[in-house]
Amino acid sequence: MKAGTPPNNDLAGNGASAAGLVLLHADDHLLVLDKPAGLLAVPGRGEGKQDCLSARVQAAYPDALVVHRLDQATSGLMLMARGAAMQRALSLAFESREVGKRYVAVVEGRLPSSGSDDGWGLIDLPIIVDWPNRPLRIIDAERGKPSQTRWRVLAFDTAANTTRVELEPVTGRSHQLRVHLKALGHPILGDALYAPAEVQAKAPRLLLHAAALRFTHPASGLPMSFESAPGF
Repeated sequence: MKAGTPPNNDLAGNGASAAGLVLLHADDHLLVLDKPAGLLAVPGRGEGKQDCLSARVQAAYPDALVVHRLDQATSGLMLMARGAAMQRALSLAFESREVGKRYVAVVEGRLPSSGSDDGWGLIDLPIIVDWPNRPLRIIDAERGKPSQTRWRVLAFDTAANTTRVELEPVTGRSHQLRVHLKALGHPILGDALYAPAEVQAKAPRLLLHAAALRFTHPASGLPMSFESAPGF
């Protein structure tokens, strides 16, 4: 399914669109949404950080529960469960790496192709919280948790000196894609946490988008596939 495709049932009438949400799919078991950049996935600390995707969805679907998250600055596809049993089933699918996720990003500089036959490279660098500078993460070979990201070059923009890349996280660490690309020497444009000021200034937002989501529906056993084109 492509982003913007209306759900094929009457659950779409529950007010999600009125809450400023793009609802791609809704059934009795799960929801698939397209989160805008700048919107929290879950509530933050403090009164000013209570507006978020999960709260807006729960106003329309009270049984909706979070399964995974996107950074506030990241846009794209998010999956939510309906009810605790489905949340457990989908969470297990994520933990077992049975959910396929693809992202698109634009990074600073010319990122050379991996040179592999299929064009995919692997970043294998352990990540840990930078405790004195939370919420930042850093690469730490001794204390970091295993973290892997597959990547491939999509295009190079000579005029802008930027590279468009496709990313597939193997593990799901917080800020993983942003930290891994910074470690390669190619931070994501607009990244207020990990890019130098001149790279931040190249884009009005973080140019990172969750563009594809594939999984097996826990209730029906049917393969589910959703795509969302990045707005950059």
